[in-house]
Amino acid sequence: MNPLKKKIEQCGVLLGGDVLKVDSLLNHQLDIPLIETIGECLANHFKNAGITKVVTIETGGIAPAYATARRLGVPVIFLKKSEPRTMRQPLCVQVFSFTKQKSYNVCMESGLIEPDERVLFIDDFLANGEAFKGAESLIHQAGAHIAGVGICIEKRFQAGHQYVVGRGYDFCAVASIAAIENGTIHWAQ
Repeated sequence: MNPLKKKIEQCGVLLGGDVLKVDSLLNHQLDIPLIETIGECLANHFKNAGITKVVTIETGGIAPAYATARRLGVPVIFLKKSEPRTMRQPLCVQVFSFTKQKSYNVCMESGLIEPDERVLFIDDFLANGEAFKGAESLIHQAGAHIAGVGICIEKRFQAGHQYVVGRGYDFCAVASIAAIENGTIHWAQ
């Protein structure tokens, strides 16, 4: 079993329904060796894709995006979940958060991504795909191409997987959950 799946089984907490809490290893407290392993896995998958930038959304995606970008030798851009006063030419889009059950703006400064760049999107979770759709919109507004989508944990049984794969993106999930039933995670093959 890969190290992320093993850690999820050891430390993850199911909060009723299909909500998986992994704050002790990925999105509140960081398990640094695990983050480095995730970065290595994703970088190996996308090493020949000609990536020029890695993009994520604050905050859960920052650590795995950094670990991946460091190995690929490219910068990381993290999209902000609000528009800071310091942005002079923001690109913004509204997204709905599955975890928080509310909408918010995702923004980035215009010009950070140049037209025709090859962007790798990295995030901690893929559920319904709303965060990815927001990032996709901003990347396309910048005139860049999405060369790949790397996810730490995906819930394959929700709409996000089908959306990303259906759009033809090169996709890699480090840990893919096929179903959550009766308090048990069933891993996808």
